[in-house]
Amino acid sequence: MCSGIHRNLPQVSRVKSLWLDFWENDLIEFMKKHGNLCAKAKYEAKVPPYYYIPQSCDCLVLREQWIRAKYEREEFVATRVCQDPCSAGSHEGFLWKRGRESKQFKQRRFLLSAREGVMKYYTKEPKGPKAVISIEKLNVMFQAEKIHHAHGLQITYKTDGQTRNLFVYHESGKEIVDWFNAIRAARYHYLRTTFPALPEHEIIPRITRNYIKEGYMEKTGPKQKETFKMRWFSLDSEERNLLYFKNPLDAFPQGQVFIGRRVEGYEVRAGLPQGISVKKRKSGITMVTPMREFLFLCENDREQREWIDALNGVIAQPLSG
Repeated sequence: MCSGIHRNLPQVSRVKSLWLDFWENDLIEFMKKHGNLCAKAKYEAKVPPYYYIPQSCDCLVLREQWIRAKYEREEFVATRVCQDPCSAGSHEGFLWKRGRESKQFKQRRFLLSAREGVMKYYTKEPKGPKAVISIEKLNVMFQAEKIHHAHGLQITYKTDGQTRNLFVYHESGKEIVDWFNAIRAARYHYLRTTFPALPEHEIIPRITRNYIKEGYMEKTGPKQKETFKMRWFSLDSEERNLLYFKNPLDAFPQGQVFIGRRVEGYEVRAGLPQGISVKKRKSGITMVTPMREFLFLCENDREQREWIDALNGVIAQPLSG
């Protein structure tokens, strides 16, 4: 709840319950004149288009830093000068990054440059960067539960046709949210420059995205006779891909399933084909593609319904240009 965050900012906020607290007359009059709309007009006068405004379902660090930026630091009042996306999309510093082989988090220097259109990170200096990542295919999302850190970020990009995952965090909540919004600013600059005719309301949803559904399912092989094995699945609606991993924090997926439209022969069904038997009673899903049928097992009926709804949502959406 945002009220809990406001209670930790006594120099900025004063929290009162509508039902449990006594409201003095002068405070009632003040709220009539300076209510939510007035506060929004003052403290959100200059929110940059790339800045992520969190929702109630977002992680705590996003909500807390939004409140601090808005009320404590007053970053968006009318008198503040807004950074242009190119300069805002430049950031440099150290992040704790999970090693691909060692699985341990180690400090690595990251450099983001919207002007150059790349993000780089270094393992050993003065050697060159370990990776140079194009902003064109860069994405970032908060993954506190998956990474087991309140400030955990998952950065994804394409390399050699595969999705590559980087898992990072920073001890400072402000710093990790600054990184998140800097990447968003760089992405906004790229999209605005590359697609100048694209309306603002179409650009904003494309800056960054979360997976629309993640979790464990069991999967069998192409012959449908192989043992069902537990895998971690991530559904990316923009790329129309269902990625699957042996472990949630793997750097690369074991495979992926492209999800086209129904008119092209893609369909998702509840249950498994006749003749497919499983030892445990679990809820099955059959993902039909023109090439083959993919069979999955969910832990329960609720998970089955959620996955079917999410997959059907991707099938129903038009192909992006």
